[in-house]
Amino acid sequence: MLAFVAAVLFVIAFVIHATETSTEAVFSPTSLMLVGLALLALNSGGLGSGWSPRSRGRRR
Repeated sequence: MLAFVAAVLFVIAFVIHATETSTEAVFSPTSLMLVGLALLALNSGGLGSGWSPRSRGRRR
């Protein structure tokens, strides 16, 4: 899920950069790309991947 959010942020950053739109400092293409990279790092670290450890033992 985080990878999809990162991809959307990369697309938004690309569009802002390609159209040379002037934005606030918070929404600059560089800051959006850095947030996207942070989300990708969290995703590759296992956060938000939907993985959960199996419980030990059987449930009856």
